[in-house]
Amino acid sequence: MYIIYNIVVMFFETLIHNMFSGLFLGIVNEGLLYGIVSLGVYITYKILDFPDMSVDGSFPLGMSITAVLLLNGLNPFLALCISFLVGCLVGIITGVIHVKLGVRDLLSGILVMTALYSINLRIAGRPNLPINKVKTIFSVDVIDPRLMTLGREFVKFVILLLIVIICKLLLDYYLKTKNGYLLRSVGDNETLVTSLAKDKGNIKIIGLAIANGFVAFAGSIFVQDRRFFDISAGTGTLVIAVANVIIGMQIMKRFKFLKTTTAVIIGSIVYRACISIAIDRGLDPRDLRLITSILLLIILMLNIKNKRAVKK
Repeated sequence: MYIIYNIVVMFFETLIHNMFSGLFLGIVNEGLLYGIVSLGVYITYKILDFPDMSVDGSFPLGMSITAVLLLNGLNPFLALCISFLVGCLVGIITGVIHVKLGVRDLLSGILVMTALYSINLRIAGRPNLPINKVKTIFSVDVIDPRLMTLGREFVKFVILLLIVIICKLLLDYYLKTKNGYLLRSVGDNETLVTSLAKDKGNIKIIGLAIANGFVAFAGSIFVQDRRFFDISAGTGTLVIAVANVIIGMQIMKRFKFLKTTTAVIIGSIVYRACISIAIDRGLDPRDLRLITSILLLIILMLNIKNKRAVKK
């Protein structure tokens, strides 16, 4: 058995080195990480039809909290859980401002996002915070040391893939529960939720909590990977995630056997691949978010045009 194990390890080592370059794995890893963000935005954008700008603050919130916790010696996996819970709290605050105080959905998200900028600065103590010497989920020895010869990017890929699969399965399971069906009904037919004697406002708050929890969770993973907190890291998070969701939905139309959550994650990887190709072909990285916004605007305009054509 030991000989067979050695042969298998050597086989995969050769396979990975030849078929999966560092660039390819880097693209997939980045796509998987933002796939978690996209799962959260899928809830707000596609299910709730809620333009939640607070995710631009939730992402760096997960980063700042994790950076400080790790510098104080906390277990990196526990830091992930705490970031998720704090992200849920942000979603609850956004929902309360919208539902209980009657503030418009877009404005409530902007208010929370603006407040989080100062909160993140307070937590981290400064705009930039390196965490080079701390232990992270990517440095914890959870895999056979022999497999480390496959490269850091491959080990990171395995860890990210496991985390993304767990997040996807948990979200799929929740959406199949009674509360999950109510959550989807809030976006499609609020009257139905009311007729079932359920408070649609509370259901919306739960959805926002889960969404921001996912985003902050992704921020926690991001800072553990980059080992650096930057206050501006969350800028454009919503736009990128919406682009991932739209690409994923288009993929699902072609491959109908895919679940929506799977398609959204694939959409994130496809988006990252397109961006990498564009940069490789000479796109100035400074123009990246400008191009993304323009492309997203075009896609949204085409979607609106198609919906009007269907109605006619």
